[in-house]
Amino acid sequence: MIQHFSLAPDVSHLNHAAISPWPQRTVDAVTQFALENGRFSSMGYPRWLEVEQRLRERLARLLGAVAADIALVKNTSEGLSIVAHGLQWQAGDNVVGIAQEFPSNRIVWEALAPQGVTWRAVDIEQTLDPEADLIAQCDERTRVVAVSWVQYARGLRLDLARLATVCRERNILLCVDAIQGLGALPFDLATMPADVVVADGHKWLLGPEGVALCYVHPDLRNQLILRQFGWRMIAQAGDFDRAEWTPAATAQRFECGSLNVVGIHALEASVALLEEIGLETIWQQLQIRTDYLIAQLDQRGFELLTPRQPERRAGIITFRVPNRSNELLYQSLMARQVLCALRGGGIRFSPHFYTPLAVIDRALAIIDELIA
Repeated sequence: MIQHFSLAPDVSHLNHAAISPWPQRTVDAVTQFALENGRFSSMGYPRWLEVEQRLRERLARLLGAVAADIALVKNTSEGLSIVAHGLQWQAGDNVVGIAQEFPSNRIVWEALAPQGVTWRAVDIEQTLDPEADLIAQCDERTRVVAVSWVQYARGLRLDLARLATVCRERNILLCVDAIQGLGALPFDLATMPADVVVADGHKWLLGPEGVALCYVHPDLRNQLILRQFGWRMIAQAGDFDRAEWTPAATAQRFECGSLNVVGIHALEASVALLEEIGLETIWQQLQIRTDYLIAQLDQRGFELLTPRQPERRAGIITFRVPNRSNELLYQSLMARQVLCALRGGGIRFSPHFYTPLAVIDRALAIIDELIA
């Protein structure tokens, strides 16, 4: 499956949990768009709108939603902010989340403190049952459980179906940052009925930065106070001379102005590839690579920081080399064009479905050489 990519042979990409390389079809789509724009300006605008609609439909299928429920926003932070600052809060309300959360899914809730809203954090590194601990933090004033599907540093995958069941029973909203899982393994709102799902396109979806999906359940959508306004978020978008306006009934109400058309062309091409291959196949191939990586780490006596249970993992594998400066090892890997990250107290590798095992072997051989 590496044939879909054009990575330089001396680049070992093990950093899909940060920024992914584009598939060649995505490079071609953006190149063609730029050439067309440069020669013919916006004559192709109707076709651009068709690409935008195809992207909505593809993203909706990834979730098990419908296109009208998908807003295209700039990034995960914007999508989460639309919800966090669109809800009507009362002093004494609280939000339950994860202490080791990525800042995007922490700061937006902490910013509600002036309204008297508290953010309750669960330390997932000190629990054997993170869902139970999250639920235990909820009380009659809990409005939202806001979590990442897959934790960004060590890769813990939560049981969203279990959380969603309890949240529905207790009338608590479940808000999911899905950026570290969507595109790596299947997601289905039918079995994981979250109220909000947000994910940027530049990680496991193999797309660019600057385009993200934001799903808000239709029942919640109309309850959110709008904080951004412009020509595009109204039901009468395109009727520029009309004086009266109302917000769009669809998720377009969260898109205040012109979208990132270049990014939309890129992400549409990338998601099309994922659809053609199939998320089940992608997940199977990714598990082969993560299982192989864990076996190699165990063979070397390295400390695995990612949960060992398959149902608790996705594509992130974080480890520590005992009695060594893992920061120096990370710097040496990057200097030799092994793209990885320093996260969660160790080195984070994040291969994807197409990653050759030889890339993993090369990275580990460099570590072997450095610690010999």
